[in-house]
Amino acid sequence: MLQYVALAAIAGFFLPLQGLLNARASVVLGGPLIGTLINFVGGTIMLVVLLLFTRTPWPTSAQFGQMPTLAWFMGLAGVFFVGQAAVTMPKLGAAAMIAVVVASQMFASILFDHFGILQPPHPVTLQKIAGAILLLAGVWLILRPGQ
Repeated sequence: MLQYVALAAIAGFFLPLQGLLNARASVVLGGPLIGTLINFVGGTIMLVVLLLFTRTPWPTSAQFGQMPTLAWFMGLAGVFFVGQAAVTMPKLGAAAMIAVVVASQMFASILFDHFGILQPPHPVTLQKIAGAILLLAGVWLILRPGQ
């Protein structure tokens, strides 16, 4: 369990850096769409290298056929996230943008878990609601002007 928490923490650590770099590339290159494209081209190249290095077998057509139809559009969420970060991070700051993203992710995750969206249900508990409320309090504190 600890290794998964560590992996998630490392990913979380680099998320604001990705946003800051993408925002900078967007300014230099003339817009968030070009900056986002550079982000995804670089990511695609890295994935191809990793697939070749790890000798990961290519999925069969039957495996592709078993994917939920919406999974073919999952890249849209990534494009939206990276693009919005290029626009919102310079205006809100890295901490505020990430705080809002994490809070909205938490609320969406609680709903997806509760209703069993694409996985077995994990019911809402008072503890989860309390954690979400505390996250909102943290977002409010980070977004408070002049403090």
